[in-house]
Amino acid sequence: MSSSAAADSAERTSGASGRARWTLIGGPALVVLILDQLSKRWAVQRLCGPPFCPDEPVREPIDLVWTLRLNYAENTGMAFSAGRDRGWLIGIVALGIVVGLLFVARSLTSRFQLVLVGVIVGGALGNVVDRLSRAEQGFMSGSVVDFIDLQWWPIFNIADTAVVVGGILLALSMVFEPGGSRSAA
Repeated sequence: MSSSAAADSAERTSGASGRARWTLIGGPALVVLILDQLSKRWAVQRLCGPPFCPDEPVREPIDLVWTLRLNYAENTGMAFSAGRDRGWLIGIVALGIVVGLLFVARSLTSRFQLVLVGVIVGGALGNVVDRLSRAEQGFMSGSVVDFIDLQWWPIFNIADTAVVVGGILLALSMVFEPGGSRSAA
């Protein structure tokens, strides 16, 4: 076996099931979920002012570098504020996508792809937690906390980043990974 083949073999789960597979998904999902929720908690405490937090003093955004700043916003819709006030529907779709990804993950053999599934799942669940925990007018009616502001792109959060970057990398890895990404079933 060549060193290249050995490396490729080591990079695959070799049909691993159970604990190894779900650890590769669950570990990154938990890390993303925790980082997302902690960062949103910080954003609420440090950045939230009127009109979102009327009892708080006006707070200025925190400028970081170039156009990047931290600026509090809430979103009851999805990306680009589409679907405003349809959080319940967006939350249900997100949960459906999580279930679908976990189903697909059963046949993935690439450790990298399993980790990416975990990253996407963690991001999706991060925004679902917001919709559930901030709901005031019914099931999943809560808004999602956004605070990463490039000023030339809609404001977003860590969960959004995990879903988008994880999704792009997962799609690219499925297209370009030599030897395929799914086990033969």
